[in-house]
Amino acid sequence: METKLYICSHCDSQYPKWQGQCDECGKWGTVQEASGGAGSADRAAVTSIDATRAVARFSTGMHEVDMVLGGGLVAGSLILLAGDPGIGKSTLVLQAIAGFARHHKGGVLYVAGEESPEQIGMRISRLGVSAERIQFVTDTRTRAAIAAIKKYKPALVIIDSIQTTVDQSIASEPGSVTQLRASAAQFLQCAKQTAIPIILIGHVTKAGALAGPQLLAHMVDVVLYLEGDRLHEYRLLRSTKNRFGPTNQVGVFSMTDKGFIEVKNPSQLFLEGGGGSKPGSVVSVIMEGTRPFLIEIQALTNKTSYGYPKRAASGFDVSRLELLLAVLQRRADLKLDNQDVFLNVVGGLRVKDPSLDLAASLAIASSLSNQAMPEKSIALGEVGLSGEVRPAAHLETRLAEARRLGFTSCFVPASASTPDGAGIHPVRDVPEALLALGIQKKR
Repeated sequence: METKLYICSHCDSQYPKWQGQCDECGKWGTVQEASGGAGSADRAAVTSIDATRAVARFSTGMHEVDMVLGGGLVAGSLILLAGDPGIGKSTLVLQAIAGFARHHKGGVLYVAGEESPEQIGMRISRLGVSAERIQFVTDTRTRAAIAAIKKYKPALVIIDSIQTTVDQSIASEPGSVTQLRASAAQFLQCAKQTAIPIILIGHVTKAGALAGPQLLAHMVDVVLYLEGDRLHEYRLLRSTKNRFGPTNQVGVFSMTDKGFIEVKNPSQLFLEGGGGSKPGSVVSVIMEGTRPFLIEIQALTNKTSYGYPKRAASGFDVSRLELLLAVLQRRADLKLDNQDVFLNVVGGLRVKDPSLDLAASLAIASSLSNQAMPEKSIALGEVGLSGEVRPAAHLETRLAEARRLGFTSCFVPASASTPDGAGIHPVRDVPEALLALGIQKKR
């Protein structure tokens, strides 16, 4: 006997029998019988894998995008591109498919659910790219879009956006959990059957999470996030999942009125107009995926006018800032309990690399003492609660990037793996680093 299953079309909760109201979300009339059953399974086809067969990749014509993807688009892959509304997802995709069309004979099918072809045409005209080999479909029904894919057989498909697609066999609103799951599953099956790469554009919530079920990220082959502050010109394209290449790889772009411009040397760009030659300014090296970036971190201390000093940070975790302030006050005897402290990562970047701890600590001490770091110097290392400076991963790669840009003095953690050489200054803890810089006198 076939077992029936009932699913809420709003929250995806499952029940063994029908009921009028969902216990989880409280919605009425959303519990419906699931299509298919345990007895409807067909025989699965069995195939073997040819390990020597090369995987076909297609260039997008944009080096930064290809690098994040691990070498280009893989045939039959399902890619999710997510980001805040207005961050530039559609603009980046339009530039990428224009470059794709220049390198490949096949056309591009663009399923437009949020804008009309005329509106997209206006953007294409502004970007100065060619739409000659781009075909548009405005029908957001999932099955209609898949039928168009199989009929026109394009080389690449864009779904803009996955939240607007609708599976008419499911009685729920577009963007619901059930709709997203069903549409993504059908596009995944289509990509694998036709060997056509499909890019799904998705939105993120105010908290930065993907709008929709987390299972969407599990279903696709590649998850890309377009990050950045809309008040700054820089955008980062980050891969958080990639079945065909490295994860956490980052591409850097500059946003202009003509679209995205690839940044070939991001370290030099982020250091423009600065370089750590003023009190409260320190340069460090972070790793984004496999790429080292030199960035400038700035600190400002000022005597508080309130009973409780203010701590604020831009691009840096505030909890981490409070931890570093406690270490500086307890382990290095810096008087900070009457100081407002402000920390800023230049360029609008959001940094989570713990090796930035030492640079942030030195920037705070530098601002407090009104004493600048030495010219052409960097600092990197994680700071522990005892004030010790812990080793940073990929130290050789970071130092090589610093030397390439002309930095000659490097304050790094003292450990067995610390390289020797001119300009290398190993430090065991924060007080030793402050002493070496002359910011703190010997106790």
